[in-house]
This record gives sequence, structure tokens and C-alpha cells, in this order.
Amino acid sequence: MLSQEMEKTVAELTAPSKGILAADESSGTIEKRLKSVDVSSTEEIRRGYRELLFTAPGLGDYISGVILFEETLKQKSAAGVPFPQLLSAQGIVPGIKVDKGTQPLANFPGDKVTHGLQGLAERLAGYKALGARFAKWRAVIAIGDGLPSTRAMEVNADSLARYAAICQELGIVPIVEPEVLMDGNHSIERCEAVTEEVLETVFHALYRHRVLLELMLLKPNMVLPGKDCPQQVTAEAIAVATLACFRRTVPAAVPGIHFLSGGQSDEAATANLNAMNSYRQAQPWQLSFSYGRALQAPALKAWHGVAANQAAGQRALLKRARLNSAARQGKYTAAMETG
Repeated sequence: MLSQEMEKTVAELTAPSKGILAADESSGTIEKRLKSVDVSSTEEIRRGYRELLFTAPGLGDYISGVILFEETLKQKSAAGVPFPQLLSAQGIVPGIKVDKGTQPLANFPGDKVTHGLQGLAERLAGYKALGARFAKWRAVIAIGDGLPSTRAMEVNADSLARYAAICQELGIVPIVEPEVLMDGNHSIERCEAVTEEVLETVFHALYRHRVLLELMLLKPNMVLPGKDCPQQVTAEAIAVATLACFRRTVPAAVPGIHFLSGGQSDEAATANLNAMNSYRQAQPWQLSFSYGRALQAPALKAWHGVAANQAAGQRALLKRARLNSAARQGKYTAAMETG
């Protein structure tokens, strides 16, 4: 029964031409984003902003799922409809971020480990009762002098696998997110080498914890040069490096790879996804998106905290969702940005 629930969720989340909206910003992160448009971060402001996103007309044509923060999962629309129900009415699957953020890894300066496993099963059961059908856990891997350490990769991989196993035991589809950060001046070759080692370590851990690969999704970084690297590369080069790395490490049993944007610009995240879906060689997985800022930034700027701007904010969100839907199919062109 639980496997049938998860099969249905996976099928909906990997629906053709659709991707996932990450609206799971922590309290600190959403405060920074709202501050960038001179808006105070109160609970009512956060609720209203998320309602703007979730009620955009036709959002379900491009978005298959939304990752929520715990506060948002429990909130309701102005009309009193719980947000999970609001999303379901659009044909969108509600999900939940369940990790508790990162903390320094003792004795390994510069490395971090994600925490939140304590009490996770009980929290997940409560989230499922509120309507969440999938979950997300993010591990953070930095590249630098002596970074990442082998120990950091192992500890984070084990936590991701333990989280995924607990999710599946409860009938919740886990999104496994090992993010190799693009902060730094490292080359694309260095990013590829680290990403390959991280993914190899993660999938070994998933195997040890008996996680069913067919009933999970992967949310990784693309293989990119560091944002301070003097030698930036084309979308086609990013596609070649990313797909080569993933063919070496990600089993074909994984149904979908939903890339994170990881600090890329809106247009770059779309163009890079398009290049992968336009690649000459067919891939065994669905190649999609799970973007947060790269989907929301134009909407946030258009809305600016003004109720009268709600429709403008929704139009901005729908445009980015539509363009990423096109990239999901390998049909995006730069001309669509001004169309």
C-alpha cells in the first residue's frame, strides 16, 4: 500500500514538462529575501507572499510539486483553505523540508553536516497528516583548500540515506539533495571531480540503508565552475560535464533528477537545464528542475509587498515556470525571455 502511494507521488512529480517549486526557505532566508525588496518579514507577510505563489492561475501546468517550510505547511489562505489543499486543487503535490540546517563538523574546519534526524519519524508522521506527500533533506558540500574531506562526504551521505529510509518507511517520497556549492574560484573540472565523489558516496549509503531508488528523487547541483572562477563556460559545456558525471554515478533506477539552481541567475539556470535536455544522447532519468530563487526572484521583485501588485507577481512567476517547462523539454530559447 505504501509503495503504491509513493509510486503515485513519483509519477506526479516527474510528470512531463513539469518541475518542482522550492518555497521552503527558512525563517532567516525568507527574511533576507523580503528585505531585498524592503518588506518586513512578519508571519502574515510570509503567508500572503506564499499565497500569491500558490494561487497563480495555471501554475499546475508547469509545476508538479511545491516544497514547503513547516510554518507554511500549517498556514491557510485568506479564505481559510490550508495551503496543501490549495496546491492539490491545482494538481500540485505538497512536500516538506525536514532537515534542521547545517552545523560545523567537529574536527573538520570548513566542513558542515546537516542535522535533524532526532525525532524525524514523528515529525514526518505529523507532516503527512497535514498533507505532505514528499520530503526534502539538503546536505551542503563546500569546495576549497583541503575541502571537502572524505569524512564530511561520508557523514552527510549517511544522514541523507537514514532520512530517505525513514521517509519510505512512512510512505513519503524522499528527495535526496547533496549540494556541492558553487562558492569559490574552482574550475568546472574540480566541481566535476567533487560531485562525482559525493554522488558515489551518497548512492553507496542509500544502498546500505536499503533505500528503494525507484521511490526517491535526486536534487543535485549542476557541474559548474565556481562563481569566482575566471574561466566561465557555456551551457553546452555544463551539460556535457554534468551528464558525464551523472552517467558514472547515478543508477538508472532513479526516476528523476531535479536540479537545484544553487545561486545561478534565472536565465542561466533555465539555459543550462535546456542544454541537458537538448543533449544528443538520451538519458535514463527525467531531467527536471527544483528551483527556489531562480523561480521566485522575478515574482518577489514585481510584487514588492504591495497587494495591488499580486497579479504582476503571479505573471512573473508563471513566465519563469513556463520557460523552465520549455527547458525541461529542450525547447527553450533566449528569445523567449523577451517574448
